[in-house]
Amino acid sequence: MEQLAKDIWIAEGEIVDFHGFPYPTRAVIVRLSDGNLWCWSPIALTSELKAEITNIGQPQHLISPNKIHHLYLQDWKAEWSDAQLWGPASTIKKRSDLEFEAALENQPPSDWGNEIDMIWFNGSPVLDEIVFFHRSSKTAILCDLSENFSESFIAQHWKGWKRWVAKPWGITEGKGYAPLEWRLSFFNRKATRHARDRLLALEPEKVVMAHGEIQHKNGLDYLKQSFGWLS
Repeated sequence: MEQLAKDIWIAEGEIVDFHGFPYPTRAVIVRLSDGNLWCWSPIALTSELKAEITNIGQPQHLISPNKIHHLYLQDWKAEWSDAQLWGPASTIKKRSDLEFEAALENQPPSDWGNEIDMIWFNGSPVLDEIVFFHRSSKTAILCDLSENFSESFIAQHWKGWKRWVAKPWGITEGKGYAPLEWRLSFFNRKATRHARDRLLALEPEKVVMAHGEIQHKNGLDYLKQSFGWLS
């Protein structure tokens, strides 16, 4: 794991196939003030990762930010049986085999509400997402609302015609947009702009997304750019 700032780490996972496109996976681990760990978008749980995690604390909150990022929840729950599962209603409906806490929307649970803010982007009927903001490190944590692939990743992993669509779709460095098909599904632009404005008002310094190059500085400028398609 890579430490991003005090009490927040990044764990890089395997590359997975998503509708024929290779996508990297990434988890964010936050150590809360009570010493427990808040784990966003859990990745494949290897023995090495397990050892690193237990070295910094005990996972207590396992977070699915949207209904796509749920694949490894059951593995982490099996390893840490006392951990609570959290996600929006869309994830809870999709993973009826798992027992979740109350659906996440805009109000963070008291378990972490003093340390991590939440903003619910629900302007699309197809896919909603909870964006998080870690206050002490001023880090915004987005899942698929921003994809920021490097040219080197695309050249190495996206073969044939696929490598030529990434830049026009706006999911590479320089734009960092949400995927085109998702952008087109945001029919409620007013609600989406309101959610975006709430996020920008937090003035993030760092931005972590599930897929692509992390922004270690100038986070607010990056987010203004990555949501430019809403203007």
